[in-house]
Amino acid sequence: MIRSDKRILTTHAGALPRPEDLRALIFAKADRQPYDPAALAARLRQSVAEVVDKQLNAGVDSINDGELSKTNFTNYVRERLSGFETRLLKPGEGPPPLSIASREMKKFAGFFNRGGKGFGGFAGAGPSKPQVFCVSPLKYVGHQDLKSDLDNFRAALAGKKVTEAYLPANTPGTIEHWLRNDYYKNDEEFLYAISEAMREEYKAIVEAGFLLQIDDPDLPDGWQMYPDMSVKEYRKYAILRVEALNHALRGIPREKVRLHVCWGSFHGPHENDIPLRDVIDIVLKVPAGSYSIEASNPRHEHEWSVFKDVKLPAGAVLIPGVVGHCTDFIEHPQLIAERLVRYAKLVGRENVMAGTDCGLGPRVGHESIAWAKLAAMAEGARLATKQLWPARKTTKPKAGKKTGKRKGRR
Repeated sequence: MIRSDKRILTTHAGALPRPEDLRALIFAKADRQPYDPAALAARLRQSVAEVVDKQLNAGVDSINDGELSKTNFTNYVRERLSGFETRLLKPGEGPPPLSIASREMKKFAGFFNRGGKGFGGFAGAGPSKPQVFCVSPLKYVGHQDLKSDLDNFRAALAGKKVTEAYLPANTPGTIEHWLRNDYYKNDEEFLYAISEAMREEYKAIVEAGFLLQIDDPDLPDGWQMYPDMSVKEYRKYAILRVEALNHALRGIPREKVRLHVCWGSFHGPHENDIPLRDVIDIVLKVPAGSYSIEASNPRHEHEWSVFKDVKLPAGAVLIPGVVGHCTDFIEHPQLIAERLVRYAKLVGRENVMAGTDCGLGPRVGHESIAWAKLAAMAEGARLATKQLWPARKTTKPKAGKKTGKRKGRR
């Protein structure tokens, strides 16, 4: 884990732009369509090397592999676990698919029913139309895919001067939202089974020498999925999911772990997102060395003030999102600097890194915008550094004034 001990360091949440030809190969594999495995392996290795170089050129300090091997944020886990089957719901079989916009779909029905366009359509439809059912003991079977990720990233980093390298992985609570339980006796047993299975991936990432980023958007956005829950009920629900995650992380040093949370990141109203203040203590129960939190969009930017009252765990680093995916506007570096200085004054300059609200790659209008946002973030971090580490002024002696040095002849 790195700290901003000399300057404000930069990172991002994960997903970065993927070349179109690679995207076609990745999705063909995921959809079990014909593809050339050798061509996929070669193109993926080349693309990871390219995305590492692009991050470094953009001024990013803590970098990853862009999540290029994964079809999307959560579905990659289906390729790494066994014990489930995928099928359509039978007539009358419930409950209906979960949606990360359930609390808003009635008020904004026109938005969510507009033919599945954009992230609004995604949120309204749920994670997928065919549902995934756990029907036997869950096991981790993604060893080869994970090895490929580790090998490709390691090769891309060879000979490069990199401040920090990390790889993301999903949490039990996030996986649970698209994996229906038809095997385990209750939610707790189901969650801990996911935890044990994914622990293999968590440990492998750390043992390979990388920082482990735990992606848990569903810790805050699960609130939207259960519109009948009160805040008290949801906190109890969220605490169980964090306990299952912590079980998976047992024995992994907290300085080897980063937690990322957001509110689903779909392009929509977000009027009913749960306030950060209602869950921040639960977020900080995860034994992580750094916490990446969505913080720059119009719904959540004001929540910087939460840290007037909430203290980070000892030695922890806060990574607020200072550029976002909710707009294709490129944030001005001065605005980014203002955001960073605001947080630094609350938690200490050494305890702040610049980050993004979520993965920019699949969420902005074009890849050029994603890279421009990261470059603006790096420039904003440089501006913030100048404010937070002001240059020491040295006073030069005036001409003709005695300086205390003795003059004499040689």
